[in-house]
Amino acid sequence: MESRSLSAVLFDVDGTLMDTNYLHSVAWWEAFRQMGHTVATASIHRAIGMGADHLLEHLLGKDRDRDEDAAISTAHQVLYAQYFSRLTPLEGAADLLRECASRGWKVVLASSAQSKELGAMREALGADDAITAVTCADDVKASKPAPDLVETALKRAAVPADRAVFVGDTVWDVQACRHAGVPCLGVLSGGISGAELLGAGATAVYQGPSDLLSHIDDSLLASPGQ
Repeated sequence: MESRSLSAVLFDVDGTLMDTNYLHSVAWWEAFRQMGHTVATASIHRAIGMGADHLLEHLLGKDRDRDEDAAISTAHQVLYAQYFSRLTPLEGAADLLRECASRGWKVVLASSAQSKELGAMREALGADDAITAVTCADDVKASKPAPDLVETALKRAAVPADRAVFVGDTVWDVQACRHAGVPCLGVLSGGISGAELLGAGATAVYQGPSDLLSHIDDSLLASPGQ
């Protein structure tokens, strides 16, 4: 019983539990356009999963006019907020969280979203009864692929890295987990290929939360005591 209370499964949210990655891509595209930047939507999509702090540098470069950063980020937040009432969980997402909780895992959300965005996603997901703790971009100095979010999630769950598993959909999730010493299960529901996730170091890859749920007995999530 002691091992069960000292184990946690950490979940990314955008693209892992919620079907939001492409909504973010469009919102960022329009935010960039409003500030006079032309950035290909495909490039933006591949950067989703980073927090805004890393995403802007990744897409606009270190030599960009940093005075624009706040305006671009604010524009993205305003544009994305228009989708709040229509956010949709991925198939099986809430069921996966509840199944993990029923097996004895502490379920923790570790999202690069800001608190208002995460609140809207939690409301749409409707699985707070299964969630032990949450952390988001507002809680850390650097978001994914830095390990800060993963490490903060571990602290809030009060578990060591070797008693945790992470579930995410981007290479940035996998990289953050690698830095934090936590194994990562990848899902394809965010639009990143299995080869890329495995190449970044994911332990295994599933189509999405529903697929992971159906194969949970053969996965790292089978039992927190293992």
